[in-house]
Amino acid sequence: MDADGIHGQLDTLILATLRRGEAHGYAIIGALRERSGEQLDLPSGTVYPALRRLERAGHVTGKWTQAGGRRRRVYELTAEGRAALEKGREDWLALRQVMTAVLDS
Repeated sequence: MDADGIHGQLDTLILATLRRGEAHGYAIIGALRERSGEQLDLPSGTVYPALRRLERAGHVTGKWTQAGGRRRRVYELTAEGRAALEKGREDWLALRQVMTAVLDS
């Protein structure tokens, strides 16, 4: 599944990944791939802009770290991000219910 297939849900998926702890962008991409059973294979050009958008919104904080001689930005969920994650989850459950009702009728 590509980024178009999860349109409108990417932020919630990233926040859910960060719920388990801080991570850098490629680790987030890998976690999404793994946790989706290899169904989500998102390019960095999709995930990094979303991370910057989430940071501007105050849902995540980012900090630069050194690992193996390389600088990388590590992201962590904020209290506002946890609230946004819960709202995203509720919105998804409501949408899933509506989609199921319409598709199954």
